[in-house]
Amino acid sequence: MSPSSSGPGGKRPTLADVAERAGVSVALVSIVMRGTKGAGAATRERVLAAAREIGYRPDARARLLRSSRSRLLGVQFGLQEPFHADLVEGLYAAAEPAGYQLALSAVTPSRGEQQAVEALLADRCEALILLGPRAPTARLAELAAQVPVVSVARRLRPPPAGVDVVRTADDEGARRAVDHLVALGHRDVAHIDGGRAPGAAERRRGYRTAMNRHGLGDRARVLPGGPTEEDGAAAARALLDADSRPTAVLAFNDRCATGVLDIFLRAHVSVPGDISVVGFDDSRLSRLAHIDLTTVGQDISRLAGEAVGRALARLEGDAASGGGASEGAGPWEGSGSGEETVIAPRLVVRGTTAAPTGG
Repeated sequence: MSPSSSGPGGKRPTLADVAERAGVSVALVSIVMRGTKGAGAATRERVLAAAREIGYRPDARARLLRSSRSRLLGVQFGLQEPFHADLVEGLYAAAEPAGYQLALSAVTPSRGEQQAVEALLADRCEALILLGPRAPTARLAELAAQVPVVSVARRLRPPPAGVDVVRTADDEGARRAVDHLVALGHRDVAHIDGGRAPGAAERRRGYRTAMNRHGLGDRARVLPGGPTEEDGAAAARALLDADSRPTAVLAFNDRCATGVLDIFLRAHVSVPGDISVVGFDDSRLSRLAHIDLTTVGQDISRLAGEAVGRALARLEGDAASGGGASEGAGPWEGSGSGEETVIAPRLVVRGTTAAPTGG
């Protein structure tokens, strides 16, 4: 058989094909591929060389399906959220060195959270990492009765049993943004709210706290908004139509801020010359040269690392005690009290903030 990436008839090479190529038994090939004892060094090298020659690769998913573990972490994420894309990248970096893979399930305008989660459970995911979930706390508790659950970027008061929380200190991030703007000389700072999005209440509270601390509580202005570009655009139009305009705007997140920038650009309102704009997340969107957005940065690496760490702590502890990670076991029983990890944000100053004109 000549070197090829397929077996007889164009099919994917099998253990039998490797055995025929190496001149050994299928059982011996299986021993080599599993990395267990029972094959000498020379035989092992001959088998591996044969596998390379015919393009054989072990089917990791099939092997896991035959075992008691899937070693899959299910990740629910928002397809339209740049920040979630950054988080997924960080989750891969944290999970793979620990021997786990990710199964991704997207939430879209036509695909809700329940459908996304059910798909992950059907894939035999051992734990769920939910990015910005909006499901009621009771629903999260129901999921945690089946598998460990980690909620990322949403505060739960208190976390239900079996649900760990990893989030940024959103209120602190909003305070830092206001402090930055006030230090530049701004006194009229408006906030575009995030509506019912995870983190919105905390960022709104942080904004009001900072304005009051600077003696600007009577100038605080919260506009209805949300997490999308369209939400930011609608709020920006309202600002332009108002009798008086602020000199600075703190948007709920980077997507919202991008909508604000778009409307200001179309209306020939200079940023930061006429109005300064601050986002939240430090997503890859904010780093684009033509956007260059001042924003509150969330520590992607730490958020992802803590999320994977909490999931693995639950799983490995449960597996060690003979819990639900083992084949044939009953419902997952590692649902102890939920823990919350809160990570400090940082301010990332770019080109959309400056001192007010004449300030």
